[in-house]
Amino acid sequence: MGSVALKLQNTQAVYTSLVELKKLDDGALVSAYLQGQSRAFDVLVDRYQNRLLNFIYRTVGDRERSEDLVQEAFIRVHRHIARFDGAKKFSTWVYTIASNLAKNELRNRSRNPLVLFQTMTQGWEDEERPLEFEDTSMQPDELYKKRHVQELVEQAVAQLPEHHREVFVLRELEGRSYEEIAEITHCNLGTVKSRLNRARASFAEIIGPALQ
Repeated sequence: MGSVALKLQNTQAVYTSLVELKKLDDGALVSAYLQGQSRAFDVLVDRYQNRLLNFIYRTVGDRERSEDLVQEAFIRVHRHIARFDGAKKFSTWVYTIASNLAKNELRNRSRNPLVLFQTMTQGWEDEERPLEFEDTSMQPDELYKKRHVQELVEQAVAQLPEHHREVFVLRELEGRSYEEIAEITHCNLGTVKSRLNRARASFAEIIGPALQ
């Protein structure tokens, strides 16, 4: 019994190092937090707050309101973290919470959100941004053209129906798998693929003439 307690104590001692905490995957961070390592939750917040902010912002189109919704998302995560199913991905769970909050916001507004595909958060890794426009190595005229295309893309994505736009953003901007999107949107895999195909087709029809 004493050896078990000593082993747990040693494990927790390692986790008290913020550097070590940042090396843990999401599931291990959840476990560490539930074992009393409060800073593990801070690491989860740091890891996801910018991603969720951009995801919600592209959906609701209001930066300040998006920041409020991100705070609410983490409040809900904190409140229900003990019930998190460790067999599933934490990222899917937190995106589901954020998606539900964004949908509720839209329902409460009675207006369509039109700002999507906007400012990418600084500090994101390239693989976390499947569609990227900025390249600091470009010449000014090339950068201008890229930004012009970005504006056209923003306008095109904004015209997609809400349920098509959601899967488009999750797949093309967030790089989420079909399975994750299905869980986040509470749709079956076939519906996700169907909506994404329609979203892509509509997007191409809208933006095509503008690029000619």
